[in-house]
Amino acid sequence: MSYKLNSFSRGAVCATLLASALTVLMPAVSFAQTTLNVAQRQDPQNLDPIDTFSLSWGSIASNIFEGLVFRGEDLQLQPGLATSWEFLDNETRIRFNLRKGVAFHNGEPFNADAVKYTFDRLLGAEGEKGPQRSNYTSIKEVVVVDAHTVDFLMERPDPVLITKLAGYGAMIVPPKYIEEVGEEAFDLKPVGTGPFEVAEYTPTVGAKLAKSDTYWNGEAKVDAVNIRFISEDATRIAELLSGGVDIALNIPKPSVETIRENERVDLVAVDGPTVVITRFNTETGITQDPRVRRAIALAIDTDAIIESLLGGLASPISSAQGEKSFGNAPDLTPYAYDPEQARALLAEAGIAPGTEITLDFPGNYDTFREVSQVLAAYLDMVGLKLNVRPHENSVYYNDIQPNGKTGELYYFGWGGWTFDFDNTAYLLYHTGERQNAYISDEKLDALLESQRTTYDTDVRRKALQDVARYSYENTLDLPLYNEATLYGVSTRVEGFVPAPDDRARYMNVTVK
Repeated sequence: MSYKLNSFSRGAVCATLLASALTVLMPAVSFAQTTLNVAQRQDPQNLDPIDTFSLSWGSIASNIFEGLVFRGEDLQLQPGLATSWEFLDNETRIRFNLRKGVAFHNGEPFNADAVKYTFDRLLGAEGEKGPQRSNYTSIKEVVVVDAHTVDFLMERPDPVLITKLAGYGAMIVPPKYIEEVGEEAFDLKPVGTGPFEVAEYTPTVGAKLAKSDTYWNGEAKVDAVNIRFISEDATRIAELLSGGVDIALNIPKPSVETIRENERVDLVAVDGPTVVITRFNTETGITQDPRVRRAIALAIDTDAIIESLLGGLASPISSAQGEKSFGNAPDLTPYAYDPEQARALLAEAGIAPGTEITLDFPGNYDTFREVSQVLAAYLDMVGLKLNVRPHENSVYYNDIQPNGKTGELYYFGWGGWTFDFDNTAYLLYHTGERQNAYISDEKLDALLESQRTTYDTDVRRKALQDVARYSYENTLDLPLYNEATLYGVSTRVEGFVPAPDDRARYMNVTVK
């Protein structure tokens, strides 16, 4: 689901006055020609593809780098720096035919040597320092066949590999440039093959991109993009409303109405990869009983939460994935709100009215803190007293959740940037996984393992849908919502297509 929200009011005056009183964090760049000004919350700290998994990197570097495969805003895979690929030798080897006539921003040619260097670096000592290497360890070796052909020799099957080759760590980098300038210099001024090149990057301040005059796939419609890092939500929104920036990323929910009421700005939203669920402790306590788990699910009106707390900027879900995810089961519908049936199931399970249960969550997530209070109110209406127990972020993720120290319910949020349910489901349901402290089920293990050993999309889709159905039928989780990715866009901007995964691209954007 994607949608564009426009509204008109006279309510921008206060925000404009606020903007004039705020200190500008980074002076507007003075390019001679057309400049697109963008604000985003975070600085990725590093522009090297193998050194980050931050969404704030993707919204900059997707304009600088390219992979062998390209995934657009519609999430469809298509040729990138590779024109085609084929599986050989019983799918143990993948051959990529490379695009000719492509050069890096420094003039260095893109070829098979660059591809081999990229993956040798990613899978070697340098890649081991960063977070991306583990996504690509299914690759045993990259072999140069000729100047425009490479073979990926596979250590094991990896049905999500082609999607991952359109992702962060697999962006192709220039061998000679890196060897000449060194790793630290590449962090700050990298070179890619994309439509924009780095003119300047100042950590904590911003990045200035200049249109590449040698881009192989056309010409950007603006001459420069000035990206400012504005961590304060109020400041970033004020800059958008006052015209200081043309596009703002990372729109906070409290600012939605302010943007909707401003006639010079559009709120643009698209369903993203992030899902929020509450998980059950299926090993101890009253939530061992599937009737209790189903009763809790039926007691919660998720539609009301989406409308009242999230302003409608989320979608209901029936499993731990959104509708854009490969493996989503369209025949499943979210649990219906049915408090009467919830009370009946609790009575059948012998649960006395007033029974206390606990929900654990990371305390710095303000939106979920509000959601937890609503969950408590709903459960109170069916006779359960929910105690909410926040934790410091690192304690929650490094101890409480992985070590099975939660109460009967606990928070789980996940981005799933591949939009492939394997990326989420294996972590949640396979025995022994870090995100799975309570479930050990041979049927789930077999389904999850079966879809990892084949490249057949029909087989994989059925297996993943069966995982979703099994989780649904046994109420292993309470799926809450699929969050929307929000952008604030000036009405002067044309050609901007919202990226579900925050990888904003600016090549086709113009500013009136």
